[in-house]
Amino acid sequence: MKQSITVSKEDYLKAILEAESEGQHVISATLAHWLSVSPPAVTMALKRLKRDGYVEVKPDGTVRLSAKGKETAYKTALRHHLIERMLCEIFGMEWYEIHDEAERLEHAVSPAFEARLIEKLGEKGWCPHGNAVLPENPAQRRKRGLLQLSDAPEGEYAVASLYERDPKLLLFLHKAGIGPQTNVRVLARNYDQTISIETTTGVSTLGRPAAERVWVRRKASRSS
Repeated sequence: MKQSITVSKEDYLKAILEAESEGQHVISATLAHWLSVSPPAVTMALKRLKRDGYVEVKPDGTVRLSAKGKETAYKTALRHHLIERMLCEIFGMEWYEIHDEAERLEHAVSPAFEARLIEKLGEKGWCPHGNAVLPENPAQRRKRGLLQLSDAPEGEYAVASLYERDPKLLLFLHKAGIGPQTNVRVLARNYDQTISIETTTGVSTLGRPAAERVWVRRKASRSS
């Protein structure tokens, strides 16, 4: 009898797929960081995933998904995307609270419920953090006219997309007045690589590690 994939395997496969989508070179250390697990745990998990035909591990340590692995990972990513949208659009949960909730719920969604969510919400669309089912790599984002807040010159911007896998970062950004579709004004780019910004909460200083996780779009200049 064919066994269903376990939760831990789904987490690993989704992490590999998302990292690849963002243009990262995926190795064991990448997964240890993303999933907050020990290197030995990653090594054991990859051995099982390779044995079961979900991944390939190259001689240089690069981890690649097989066709089977990609299919499973995408299904998990889609469920996560749909649950985030459901929690925000239907139940009104705050955008900075839903990622971890969706991480827990994505493994419990039945095919029938998933089909109903797709019927109601659509499979494409954008999640409340401004991301598609699979995250875009930096080149794709720049092609759409986006840039990282950390690199933005002085001026007015609209927030287009946020890195969603760090709940502490999301809460920090929320308290700084930075959220999906909010406006932010870059006042100055400072010598220490921080930036001075103004949002609805007032003027504050943002460090580069946080600012580079926010993608923005330049707002059109006001005509005089």
